[in-house]
Amino acid sequence: MFVKKNFSLFNILRFSGIHIIWLTVWATAVTVFYEAFHFEWLEIPWLPLSIIGTAVAFYLGFKNNSSYDRMWEARKIWGAIVNSSRMWGATVKGFVTNQFAKNPLSEEELHAIHQRLLYTHVGWLYTLRSQLLIPTSWEHGAQGRIAEQYIKRRKKRFGVGLFEDDITQLELTKFLGNEECNKLVNFQNTATQIIDKQSQDLKQLREAGLIDDFRQMELQKILNNFYTHQGKAERIKKFPFPRQYSSSSFIFVGIFVFLLPFGLAPAFHDIGEVGHGIWLTIPFTVLVGWIYIMMELIGDYSENPFEGLGNDIPMLSLCRVIEIDLREMLGETDLPPKIQPVDNVLM
Repeated sequence: MFVKKNFSLFNILRFSGIHIIWLTVWATAVTVFYEAFHFEWLEIPWLPLSIIGTAVAFYLGFKNNSSYDRMWEARKIWGAIVNSSRMWGATVKGFVTNQFAKNPLSEEELHAIHQRLLYTHVGWLYTLRSQLLIPTSWEHGAQGRIAEQYIKRRKKRFGVGLFEDDITQLELTKFLGNEECNKLVNFQNTATQIIDKQSQDLKQLREAGLIDDFRQMELQKILNNFYTHQGKAERIKKFPFPRQYSSSSFIFVGIFVFLLPFGLAPAFHDIGEVGHGIWLTIPFTVLVGWIYIMMELIGDYSENPFEGLGNDIPMLSLCRVIEIDLREMLGETDLPPKIQPVDNVLM
């Protein structure tokens, strides 16, 4: 997630500068060709071209709104995870007591149970983050060798590369233990199995008389909420923005940018002395084309909020916030620092 108020010119050029280059080449080629040969059949009336541009702009607006909806829904899901996690910590501490125990435990033993339940949940958080970062076939990193290398550079510059992804393995080992971690990571969906483990722990606590039926059901409801949150996040991750919408917008922008200099060249031809105004075709083609391409890129990079790039949901930061909250509930003071932005990007 970018946290700087405004993008600098340098950041904008890093994001879309390559497109300015080929736009300039294309606009220059058409302008020189038109000026050299004066082929009137190359001229496109401005009215139909403006209608095409308006239609493309409406379509891009629809795509960008839909992409933003996916990103905002992903953020709401992780906001719900934060709330439910705090609820889990407070409820575990309040419900798992000696009130119904036939053989009361010591405060140290109760604290160890609280710690195990809360630590296991923190392990689930980091596991879910790791699973959501696994690339899918429609994300940018899976679009061929050149695109893959480009995305790797972007991730390293302002993406998951800002924080090594082995942080998940370190956190899992710390919160689940080596033996439990090695067993859980072999499952197809480790996050799902961690919640199931929590459910089995509640069953054992009920059998030991540390919770009654009502408290078991209430705690199980919170675990069921985690399943709901996980399922919603997986739905966004595993169901792409409909490709017919995404691909069509790319094609429409390409058609409009291709035709643009053929409409601007005759419009600028008679401006200035001896038709020298035609050279204004180049900067205006680049400017208008770049605006449309930027709109396309913004929607394209917003539709996958768990891709691991700089505009994604800051899952690592949210995991760390929850970890700190839960460990403070346990009375711990040796806490990890909050995740800080790097190069104005919060991961």
